[in-house]
Amino acid sequence: MKSAISIKNLKKTYKSGTKALKGISLEIQKGEFHALLGANGAGKTTTIGILTDIVNKTSGTVKIHGIDIDKDFSLAKTKIGVVPQEMNFNIFEKVEDIVIQQAGYYGVPEKIAIQKTHEILKKLSLYDKRNVTSKMLSGGMKRRLMIARALVHDPQVLILDEPTAGVDVELRHDMYKFLIELNKSGVTILLTTHYLEEAESLCDNISIIKSGEIILTGEKNKILKNLNTEYYLIETNKAIDNIDLNFEFEKTTSSLEYTVKINKKNPLEKVITELTNQSVKINSIKPKTNRLEQLYLELT
Repeated sequence: MKSAISIKNLKKTYKSGTKALKGISLEIQKGEFHALLGANGAGKTTTIGILTDIVNKTSGTVKIHGIDIDKDFSLAKTKIGVVPQEMNFNIFEKVEDIVIQQAGYYGVPEKIAIQKTHEILKKLSLYDKRNVTSKMLSGGMKRRLMIARALVHDPQVLILDEPTAGVDVELRHDMYKFLIELNKSGVTILLTTHYLEEAESLCDNISIIKSGEIILTGEKNKILKNLNTEYYLIETNKAIDNIDLNFEFEKTTSSLEYTVKINKKNPLEKVITELTNQSVKINSIKPKTNRLEQLYLELT
C-alpha cells in the first residue's frame, strides 16, 4: 500500500547555516492519525513548510500519495489540505466567501463549492456565521474557519499545525470529535501540537523530532511501553508519611493526597498492594501527567 506521506533523508539547511532538518525519514500510511511532536525549533514547521511548498528543501525526497513533489507538485498539492499556525485569510471577507474561493483555486465548480462549503460550516458549527465578516469571529471560530477552508476540496491528507492554539476547552473538544470522524472517513491527518494530551487522545502513531532528527517513531501504544516513570496522585484515608514504604512519594498541598512515583521496579499494582497491607485505604487515584507527556520529557 502506498504511503500517504513518504519522506526520505530530508534535509534543510538555511542560508544562515542552520541545519533545520538533518536527514529525516518518515512514512505515514493512508488513514493514519499521526502526531509530529517537538519543541520550538525542532524542525516541525520546516517539515510542514516543505510538504506544502512554502520551504525549499536542500535534499531528500517527499511523496504525497506516491506523487514526487519535485516532479509534479501541482498534482500533489491537490491531495493536501493545510491548516497553518497563522491566520492567513482576508478578515474583511465573509466566512462562506473565504471557503468558496478556496474551492475555486482547486477547480471545484461553484455550485458544488457552495454546497460543500455549507456542509463543512455546519459540521464545524460556523453555518450561522456564514454571512459575517471573518474579523468578527472569535479566535476559536477563526481557527475552525481555517479547517473548513482546508477541507473544501476534499483532500486526502490534512496537515494541522497547532490547530487548537487559542481555542477554549469546549470548542477544542468539539474539534476533536470532528477530526476523529474525519479520520474515520479515510482522511490521513498529520498533526503538530504542544498539547501532548491532545496527541495521546487523538493519534494512533507518533513521531518525536529533536534538533532536526526523528528520535522516535511508531505506534502510540508500543511507544508508551518505553515509558520508564509515571506519576500518580493518590488520596488516602490516613497519612502515610510515617509508614515505612518501598516506593517514592511526596505530599501535595491537599490533605492526605500524595504524588507517587511509579516505575518498573514499583509498578502501580505493587504500590496499591503495599498500601493495602499497611491498612491504608485508597480513596482516589489518577495520573498526574499523561503518559505521552512523561515520555516526551524523558526523551527531550
